[in-house]
Amino acid sequence: MAAKPKYYLTTPIYYTNGLPHVGHVYTTIVADTIRRYKRMRGYEVVMTTGTDEHGVNVERAAQKAGVAESEFVARMAAAWRELWDQLRLTADEFVRTTDLQHVRTVQWLFRLCRENGYVYKGHYTGQYCIYDNAFVTEAKPGDNCPDCGRPTETVTEENYFFKLSAFQKPLLDFYKKNPNFIQPESRRNEIISFVEGGLKDLSITRTTIRWGIPVPGEEPHVFYVWFDALTAYLSAVGGPEFEQRGYWPADLHLVGKDIIRFHTVYWPAFLMAAMLPVPKQVWAHGWFLMDAAKMSKSKGNVVTALPIVNVLGMDALRYYLLRETVFGQDGNFSYDALVTRYNSDLANGLGNLASRTAALIEKSFAGKVPKPAGFKPQDEAVGKTTKEAIGEVLEAYESMSFSRALEQIWAVISAADKYLTAEQPWALGSSVADQERRATVLWTTAELLRVVTVLSHPVLPDSTAKVWALLGQKVTIGAQELDGLRWGQLVPGTGLGKSQALFPRIEKAEALERIEAMENEAQNQPSPVAASTPAITPSAGGTSPAAAPAASEKIGIEDFAKVEMRVGQIKTAERIVGADKLLKLTVDIGTEIRQICAGIAQYYEPEKLIGRRVAVVVNLAPRKLRGVESNGMVIAAAVGPEGRPVLAGFPDEDVEIGARLK
Repeated sequence: MAAKPKYYLTTPIYYTNGLPHVGHVYTTIVADTIRRYKRMRGYEVVMTTGTDEHGVNVERAAQKAGVAESEFVARMAAAWRELWDQLRLTADEFVRTTDLQHVRTVQWLFRLCRENGYVYKGHYTGQYCIYDNAFVTEAKPGDNCPDCGRPTETVTEENYFFKLSAFQKPLLDFYKKNPNFIQPESRRNEIISFVEGGLKDLSITRTTIRWGIPVPGEEPHVFYVWFDALTAYLSAVGGPEFEQRGYWPADLHLVGKDIIRFHTVYWPAFLMAAMLPVPKQVWAHGWFLMDAAKMSKSKGNVVTALPIVNVLGMDALRYYLLRETVFGQDGNFSYDALVTRYNSDLANGLGNLASRTAALIEKSFAGKVPKPAGFKPQDEAVGKTTKEAIGEVLEAYESMSFSRALEQIWAVISAADKYLTAEQPWALGSSVADQERRATVLWTTAELLRVVTVLSHPVLPDSTAKVWALLGQKVTIGAQELDGLRWGQLVPGTGLGKSQALFPRIEKAEALERIEAMENEAQNQPSPVAASTPAITPSAGGTSPAAAPAASEKIGIEDFAKVEMRVGQIKTAERIVGADKLLKLTVDIGTEIRQICAGIAQYYEPEKLIGRRVAVVVNLAPRKLRGVESNGMVIAAAVGPEGRPVLAGFPDEDVEIGARLK
């Protein structure tokens, strides 16, 4: 037996500073649909998803949650995996960017790029968007990110740079030679225009954060998120030993339109620089919008999947997301439209056809598929419509036109309903001729149901499995070969299986009320990494007052234990323009370098603070003082009647930076 051809597809490697919403679920549903479809076309398929667990966003989210970064990402990754399991969207490979195999792959890719002359060391000063993990070269201090609209930060640091500028012509040549590499066409045109405008070299390491994959021998450099995260697609299928598994280059990367540039410019350039194979295709889909805005937790307009699944079932959500929106374009999410689709297409469509057909066969032929007795033109017309649909649906799947595929399948279901209404097999008499006519009509309807069940299985895996069992088919539906699907394959005499409820009709108002209640409950659930942190209000200068609480304000040891304090070393100190009392410090706390504002400018000269080891509260939520973000608090005693701050420190002890205070 010839080996099956291999097919490798990926979702984005999702960022772990939040939990999935319907936008993430949509991408993963598309990937799962393609996986099922390709397997039914005879491919050996691997689908990869995973979690991107490094970067400043994770540092800050972990700090806000009051836990170490490693614990934060472990809990978040577990929460993502649990959701995919609950939604039956479990991937074949789940890669975490903290996995040792991934770390090894990133460092290997960097070495190849460096050895080939495409990496050099330099300095960068500019604006950085922590939300998109991207340097914003066109922004000035104080500007917002042009992509997400949120504030940028000014960053100055030593970096390793990738010579992206060297790949303008190679990329343009590659796009020309591989016109289907970027899809849809509108995105291809957008990327070509971007590359034609010129490419600037790209920073691929950071030194102002600690939570990342280290560059061997170049500490404190850690890899910048895109050089790290994109490489996960390769590390998931073998990394440096990718040839042994045989799945690289990837056949398909599925991404949102907001990250298309990273996947079609940076990623192929990294691979070209390392002389490694480039993926075959990148498909960028649109966003699901709520109130004409992209779903975003920060905007409070997210929709989560489980409330919908608990009320309507997972197949209903899959059907709605794939039917309602043309893949590649933006779509508007509507609970009202979701329930309408459920009732009209699933309950009154596929569900009703299956239950009617089974009930009529059970009543007239003792639950066995009847043998047709000659076909009339109207029977042959139904067969012709169904046969034509097979090719059209497969073509639509192949071009990622999921909405069109489902539209064609449901056109066949509609034709079956009209056919049954016109032929009225239930109204025929008991004569031999009538019984033969009834047999032909019901076999035709059952055969049509068999075909549409196979065709819709990639989108509706659970409900089609139930219809398949109802039709008495023994081999699992997922094992059916789409290339071998033909009209006329339903064997007369096959005994029907037990009837199962597919899509019971539901009252819209009741369904919407239940979904809304569950959604509200879900939104109010604590994060899987939530940890209570004490409400510590720093003084205007950002230092901790030393006054002891009154007797009535005593706290227990468990409350004190919530405050995480570590030994930090001041790396830089400078005055803040317009703030006489404030100094802006950068403090090494062992795992990272923090920016902290301290109200000690009237008592300490900035240059005399460099190298000093101090006590730092590290699990305070970030706050802005005079427009400068402060991530933590240095501890000081208030001395004398004027409350002069005296820094708590370790002048005579060799204390390790990052050591925890107890």
